[in-house]
Amino acid sequence: MGKWYPATAVVTGASSGIGAAFAAALAARGCDLILVARRESRLLDLAKELESAHGVAVRVLAADLSEPADLRRVTAVFEDPANPVDIVINNAGFATHGALADHTAAKVREEIAVNVAALAELTHAALPPMVTRDRGVIVNIASTAAFQPIPFMAVYGATKAFVLSFTEALWGELEDSGVTALAVCPGATDTEFFDVAGEAASVGSRQTPQQVVATAVRVLDRRNPPPSVVSGAANALSSGLPRILPRRTTIRVTRRLVAAK
Repeated sequence: MGKWYPATAVVTGASSGIGAAFAAALAARGCDLILVARRESRLLDLAKELESAHGVAVRVLAADLSEPADLRRVTAVFEDPANPVDIVINNAGFATHGALADHTAAKVREEIAVNVAALAELTHAALPPMVTRDRGVIVNIASTAAFQPIPFMAVYGATKAFVLSFTEALWGELEDSGVTALAVCPGATDTEFFDVAGEAASVGSRQTPQQVVATAVRVLDRRNPPPSVVSGAANALSSGLPRILPRRTTIRVTRRLVAAK
């Protein structure tokens, strides 16, 4: 990945957590940034901080990716040949916790729109110019939740399974090109994620956003990055268990962990 610096990077969900940590890491390597999130004031503060610290140009784009009009404003960023985007960090997403029967249809629709539809559309918009230039990086934030069904977080787990499968398939399509796709799978991370999902959604010890980003950057700096990476040794171990345990056992164990709180 280092050979693509400096570049312009789009980071979604950039107002806090993993997105903000990615923005800081990329700015430190000389990348200009386009920061996307709903909270414009947070983005403006981060932009000022990164411009001052690293001398990079930072553009702010306040958008709710569950809204088609806002999503269209973001995809339009990739259509300007005079300002190519070489790095995309699709980090925006959220989770709901609780029985599916207790959620509203609107909330289910919103979760799928942000976690799946927006990520796929942004990737699709960014990819053709990257393929034409034969250079670029797309990082999609999945989760350790992608490796097994998650009772009481059924929609979230399914959306992250999509992200993992989608990104790994994309890696296969791009393997012989200069474009890289990577799915990053964090476990519980110390972010505002749990302000929305609730503390009951947290299982295991938490990494910091900086640790997750460091894992991703370390992998991308390899000559031949893999299609996906799990952040943290304990998370990597637990993510492998569903491959050897009976399916119903995995679901029952996960149900107890998530519902216990």
